[in-house]
Amino acid sequence: MRAAVTAAAANIWTLPSSPRSHDAPMLENPPKIRKWLAAMGYEERVRLCTDNLVQTQVLFGEEVIILKEEGEWAFVAVPGQPSKKDARGYPGWMKKSQLSASGFQTSSPAVWITKPTAFLYHTNGEPDLEVSFLTRLPASGREKGFFRVMTPLGERLINEADADEFRHTEGRAADVIETAMMFLGLPYLWGGLSGFGFDCSGLMYSVFKANGYTLPRDARDQAKAGRDAEVNDIRPADLLFFAYEEGKGAIHHVGLALGDGRMLHSPKTGKAIEVLRLKGTVYEKELCTVRRCISEKGE
Repeated sequence: MRAAVTAAAANIWTLPSSPRSHDAPMLENPPKIRKWLAAMGYEERVRLCTDNLVQTQVLFGEEVIILKEEGEWAFVAVPGQPSKKDARGYPGWMKKSQLSASGFQTSSPAVWITKPTAFLYHTNGEPDLEVSFLTRLPASGREKGFFRVMTPLGERLINEADADEFRHTEGRAADVIETAMMFLGLPYLWGGLSGFGFDCSGLMYSVFKANGYTLPRDARDQAKAGRDAEVNDIRPADLLFFAYEEGKGAIHHVGLALGDGRMLHSPKTGKAIEVLRLKGTVYEKELCTVRRCISEKGE
């Protein structure tokens, strides 16, 4: 059975038992994302990874496949997030209260959010839900500077300054970089796939998706996407992959090449999305793979 996400950004948990007491704000509908983030210290954030609590996130209006149900929980696959874990889409558990089984689907024409986050408004102009970058919703028209859209919660308005019409076009390298630069300074979030916080591969997945390219969700899968490129021929918007054991072990990180030896990436818990020069860093030693995912006409 297919269903639509009714939360601005819902966590996909490893198990129904994964959420801790201080994760309660993310189990509500709508989730209190900013409250959850503000209340988590470094240790609480790091354990999202070290204790394998969160797998990924799904956005408002995104479609999931419900594979099974257990009480208040649903085990789902996310078709829009390719993964070797499941051919049907990225798998994990989420609260059933954050889903609508009405069969709501995005359709054309559609608009999507182009800012890190933006508010949806009720048709009377009152603010409703703060949603994320890349949230995509069917559009039914415009009025007085707003897009009129259909959502799993009913008709809403989006400010035209916060969104754009959805187009199936592949962007250029410069477009991908411009999109990524918009998130400089945003704190890292393990499993994050929204304008409220990204992990390393979530950022790459999202900025490429915004420019017409579908990448796998995780870095190790992304390292097989696109075309192989040489380490001595890195071009802007190439994906740079880093492995343990000075590049000989398992891939654990991905960043976006900017040119001139620089990289944009979401580093790790406790840090924020940044630009750095590879030379003289641990990343210079760990660089193991370069992939070119931009179409040849977009280079």
